[in-house]
Amino acid sequence: MTGDALLTRVHGLWERLAAVPGPFPTGGGVLIVHSPRSRLCPPGWAGIVRLEDGVLVTGPDEPSTGMLRRALAGTPVDALVRADAVAARLPVADVLGPAVLAYLPTDRFRPVAAQVAALPAGHDDIRALIAAAGPEDTEESGLADVDSPVFVLRDGADVVAAAGYTSWPESTAHVCVLTAPGRRGRGLARRTASAAVGHAFDAGLLPQWRARSKASRRVAGALGFREMGAQLSVRPDVVR
Repeated sequence: MTGDALLTRVHGLWERLAAVPGPFPTGGGVLIVHSPRSRLCPPGWAGIVRLEDGVLVTGPDEPSTGMLRRALAGTPVDALVRADAVAARLPVADVLGPAVLAYLPTDRFRPVAAQVAALPAGHDDIRALIAAAGPEDTEESGLADVDSPVFVLRDGADVVAAAGYTSWPESTAHVCVLTAPGRRGRGLARRTASAAVGHAFDAGLLPQWRARSKASRRVAGALGFREMGAQLSVRPDVVR
């Protein structure tokens, strides 16, 4: 898949998630639209997604969207997915992110050979790993929401690393990885994620990786993922 074809496919994904007509902005463009059904962010929030040199922003209602247009006008594309830069221009009650968005065409994949097992999502051993990791790491990983098989590594009877994916629109596989506390930094995430990515490719899906931490970004980079943008969600502090 060429770079242009990949970007076109990723644009299509976020256009659909934004629930707005029209193409994703390019060439340094910024589009700010009212979209109460946007899935770029939680309900009632504003969603900001940058892909290469274009940014799409969705507001939950007309007052918030108008405020976004006034406050963010003229802001550089890169700054629109920086929480500090947005908060300096806009009254913000809460923030999620930013997270880097990365994608993996088949010709860039660098698989890792590993003896992993596959378990169904929701298996007791997966729930035990989730409990050990705690709510913050589990939410960040997204592993509790996967709908694919979950690929795991064990230490004895215990699952110490797991990866799967959630099916997103436009034939996209959102990859989710979780490693037990105390077992990180040993290459386990890369091995389980490689198995999940291979399964996604076999299903004809485009793997997506969303990461906030440098460690997660390193895992994605080792597998060949290409960073193409970032996502930020803010809850505007609107006085009504």
